[in-house]
Amino acid sequence: MERESMEFDVLIVGAGPAGLSAACRVLQLAQESGQELTVCVVEKGSEVGAHILAGTVFETTALNELFPNWKEMGAPINTPVTRDDIFLLRSQESAIKVPNVFVPRNMHNHGNYVISLGNLCRWLAEQAEGLGAEIYPGFAAAEILYHENGSVKGIATGDMGIDAEGNKKDSYMPGMELHAKYTFFTEGCRGHLGKQLIEKFNLDAGKDAQHYGIGIKELWDIDPAKHEPGLVSHTTGWPLSETGTTGGSFLYHLENNQVYVGLITDLAYSNPHISPFDEFQRLKLNPEIKKYLEGGKRVSYGARAITKGGFNTLPKMSFPGGLLLGCDAGTLNFSKIKGTHTAMKSGMIGADIVVEALKDGKTGGDELTKFEEAYKNSWLYKELYDDRNFGPAMHKFGNIIGGMVAFFEQNILRRSLPFTLHDTTPDYAMMKPAAECKKVTYPKPDNKLTFDKLTSVFLSNTNHEESQPCHLKLKDPELPIRDNLPKYDEPAQRYCPAGVYEVVTTPEGQKKFQINSQNCVHCKTCDIKDPAQNITWVTPEGGGGPNYPNM
Repeated sequence: MERESMEFDVLIVGAGPAGLSAACRVLQLAQESGQELTVCVVEKGSEVGAHILAGTVFETTALNELFPNWKEMGAPINTPVTRDDIFLLRSQESAIKVPNVFVPRNMHNHGNYVISLGNLCRWLAEQAEGLGAEIYPGFAAAEILYHENGSVKGIATGDMGIDAEGNKKDSYMPGMELHAKYTFFTEGCRGHLGKQLIEKFNLDAGKDAQHYGIGIKELWDIDPAKHEPGLVSHTTGWPLSETGTTGGSFLYHLENNQVYVGLITDLAYSNPHISPFDEFQRLKLNPEIKKYLEGGKRVSYGARAITKGGFNTLPKMSFPGGLLLGCDAGTLNFSKIKGTHTAMKSGMIGADIVVEALKDGKTGGDELTKFEEAYKNSWLYKELYDDRNFGPAMHKFGNIIGGMVAFFEQNILRRSLPFTLHDTTPDYAMMKPAAECKKVTYPKPDNKLTFDKLTSVFLSNTNHEESQPCHLKLKDPELPIRDNLPKYDEPAQRYCPAGVYEVVTTPEGQKKFQINSQNCVHCKTCDIKDPAQNITWVTPEGGGGPNYPNM
């Protein structure tokens, strides 16, 4: 069966905030100037929002520009932040509240909202479709298509109905080729096609190594008497500080007596015994967190990596035939712990440039060179540039001294320091041999506040078509047992928040590396943190993965 193909003016890979904002903006501008433009968005999740996971305290800067009357239009943005609390956790029992006067300015959330980013994306998709976009959820962009001259021509979606051995099943359906004059890649953190583009076009030449965190999050129904809509709490310190690891937690009260609770663990950690999942479970035992959750019920669970290297690590975002935008490039502002408004703005800048190019009669395949200048003249560039020292300061000096550097820049100088701090070691290269590191023992789950990985994955509604090729590719299948097990005690079995990787003993007494790919929540941590860079995440069959409600 031949692949069919479809042609569009603009093709967008990934229905997250960047991609959907770009789609809306392209069609708004086309309407204003009387252009007829075709826009297509492909999304690997079973529906828009199914794979969207974020904190989320939302800053409306970009949305105000995109839809100034979003309130009247019914955007799902209902809970303004009422209070900010920041705590330094010293131990499981101790929490010290940081006085507001010592909090870096960017950590204040006055004027922001606690929202579900998945629900905002569902709403943005409705707006995009209303403007004329075609959105195809359940179709995973599996490969990049190129013209003979090397420029990007579009993407091909994955074949459906292939069994684990690579044979065609009765349900076989070949993928579609989607061609476009320009293709925007907005896959979110560590997009597997974005990663290929960065390598092919050398987009990260001269940039610092990108840095990541793993964010693990739960949604809880809590006792209405304990619920304070709009209360935003952040913590730093314990439990991560016990192993010299950086990161921090969040607890946000949204509407309907619900809270989000989560922990972000920097993936620059060095101790291979650490399990970010179990660190998060421990966090909930601190009285400052426990007091809200006790007597409540956990409703949903999810995990997603976060691109947080910031300004110094941002690759070049244009290449022949398209743009790399949002968290696929790394536009998140880590000093605010926010990436939605910045991702949206990057998509909108891309839209402005592509509409101008099409209006000028461009037929695609060229590089949108004007993007760089438009980005440099935007508030997005200024915001990321001003906060360029935040991540490197945290990595170099830890959360306390790093926080002091941020406080000095944001509250006292009111501008960035006249020099730039750098952090050039990639996260995977930070891992130390297991024998050199302190063993970490985690308490057994109590199934009231703390839980195991498998019951958690069940709450993420994760599902993959049973018989399909494994989407977690090992460059060297022997390496996990031969090299990683003796040296690092095979860290994949701990850094994966979904129990995908296990070291099992066969009946003959041999150690075997087992991949339970059906558990995968598409967080991308393995692709980032494996010390040998032996694991490559590719898309499974479209529609597979988690199905997050209200996350």
